[in-house]
Amino acid sequence: MLLITLAFLLAQAAAPATQAPAPAPPKGPFVTLEMVENRQPLGTITLALDREKAPVSVDNFLEYVKAGHYDGTIFHRVMPGFMIQGGGYTPEMEEKPTRPAIANEAKNGLRNSRGTVAMARLNDPNSATSQFFINLRDNHRLDFGIGGAGYAVFGQVVEGMDVVDRIAMVRTTSRGQHDDVPEVPIIIRRAREIATWAPKPTPETAPAAPPKP
Repeated sequence: MLLITLAFLLAQAAAPATQAPAPAPPKGPFVTLEMVENRQPLGTITLALDREKAPVSVDNFLEYVKAGHYDGTIFHRVMPGFMIQGGGYTPEMEEKPTRPAIANEAKNGLRNSRGTVAMARLNDPNSATSQFFINLRDNHRLDFGIGGAGYAVFGQVVEGMDVVDRIAMVRTTSRGQHDDVPEVPIIIRRAREIATWAPKPTPETAPAAPPKP
């Protein structure tokens, strides 16, 4: 019995390790946010939107993108360890006009985890218009059923989370009735839908260099 057990263990150790399947790449659609601070480029945040799980929120967001609504708006609410919120105000803290509010899609199974993007709203669950926020940490208390009606996640940051984290570190102040406003405006210079997106190669995935002659 002992010999059989040892043989089995040796066979298991010699067997090649099976790798877990790689997660499926995001399908999109994709949107890029070109960010500037004090006229200096901050970098680009790329969002992959989940139309399958949040069709109303995604189509609403894309309509604002196509209309140029987000161009020149700011991230007006920055709360380290929580989230950054934007999409509604100019650098002068003037609120931009919006289209009618949309239905809350928080009951779609997507969680408010770090790097996800969700619709901002008022106390009325169905009051979201153009404003959105990016989660800086796992904020699952904002999910449906945990935080009441919840906040609808409709996408995720697939590139530029380092830019998001830099925004989260800026100094903030109060302006009028608004708290947590960056002292220097963090501006979305341009928001655009892009046809495709692919992750940049890492040292592990980059093709090997050809041998030297």
